[in-house]
Amino acid sequence: MPSHSTPLVDNTLLLAAEGYGWLPNRRRRAEGHAVQTRLLGQRAVGLCGPDAARFFYDEQHIRRHGAIPGPVQVTLFGRGAVHTLDGADHRHRKAIFTSLLSTDEIANLARYATASWDETVARWPAWQAVVLFDEVSRVLARAVCQWVGVPLAESEVAGLAADAVAMVDGFGTFGPRHWRARQARSRRERWLAELVDRVREGRQAADAGSAVDVIARYRDADGQPLDSRTAAVELLNLVRPVVAVCWYVTFAAHALHRWPELRPRLRSGSADYVTAFGHEVRRFYPFAPFVAGHAIRDLTWRDVSIPAGSLVLLDLYGQNHDPQLWPDPYVFDPERFVGREIGAFELVPQGGGDPRTGHRCPGETTTVALLNALAGRLAELDYEVPEQDLDIPLRRVPTRPRSGFVLVRA
Repeated sequence: MPSHSTPLVDNTLLLAAEGYGWLPNRRRRAEGHAVQTRLLGQRAVGLCGPDAARFFYDEQHIRRHGAIPGPVQVTLFGRGAVHTLDGADHRHRKAIFTSLLSTDEIANLARYATASWDETVARWPAWQAVVLFDEVSRVLARAVCQWVGVPLAESEVAGLAADAVAMVDGFGTFGPRHWRARQARSRRERWLAELVDRVREGRQAADAGSAVDVIARYRDADGQPLDSRTAAVELLNLVRPVVAVCWYVTFAAHALHRWPELRPRLRSGSADYVTAFGHEVRRFYPFAPFVAGHAIRDLTWRDVSIPAGSLVLLDLYGQNHDPQLWPDPYVFDPERFVGREIGAFELVPQGGGDPRTGHRCPGETTTVALLNALAGRLAELDYEVPEQDLDIPLRRVPTRPRSGFVLVRA
């Protein structure tokens, strides 16, 4: 393992070239428990495993403020978002999301999504090809706006879905996808900031208890409201992740195509198996490669020194494919989750820890509920899969089947 005085080569370009494999590849070649490198000009340490996740999510060790690169902030999360806060400020702001994401509210969202799916599928002409990824993004855009209380005409659904997808699709690149993401975020932040202003001024009604109402009325720990642009950012942090579930639904279709013997079991409606299938989709298929934070002080992880201010990376993709946690990790096997209680630091497609207090995504339960609902609908649908490119390139972040998964309704 290199000492502090050993020059470290910046790996930013290699990360862009290798995608999801970049950190696991480095860990396999490293001596010891961690990877030491440089990323975006900063000294970085890459860790993996449940113990590493506990270490990473300890607020006495790692802070997230300042660790999310500017290009990710201006595409995926938005400047000033809850993801960029730490400590009491983070917990106070995050209470917005935990209050809105109650079990009953998530069930309501799932009902909106399945109704939107049923309406959409009913409009698909028989034997006409559709791109599932695009169709599901619109299904979810329509459902989430109904859920959060954002007025959305049917003519606006496709545009919002495309913008939400662009924000997610551009976070892992510096090329044209990045600039499309920036433009999409700017457009949608303006749109929602204007809505918040209208609600605050009494020119737009908002249902009591809806996300629009709650965020417009929110006061921080000092009693100050969010400025309208930050309020728009947090509304987008409800809308965007819901639309992003189209990645996982498309991956579910990919899994059912590769392993059709799973379809009857999924059609049976067993809640345990449907949930296990969804967990295996989220474990097996890649989304975020890692999460990052900064060391608050000089730290030691096992035998590795981590100087204060270092970038600390938690390898999500590597952990979700670690054979010590998941026997035969590159075999798609929902049975591994049947009857298994998952530890808070084991399955980490959306981070680890307690979503109520830490930085784990508070919308993970929402993702699970939506994926369960729509994967079940997908398993019940009669369709054929024409010849197409279903390759999922691991160098592309975030990745998805190249074709978007084309299907033809029978």
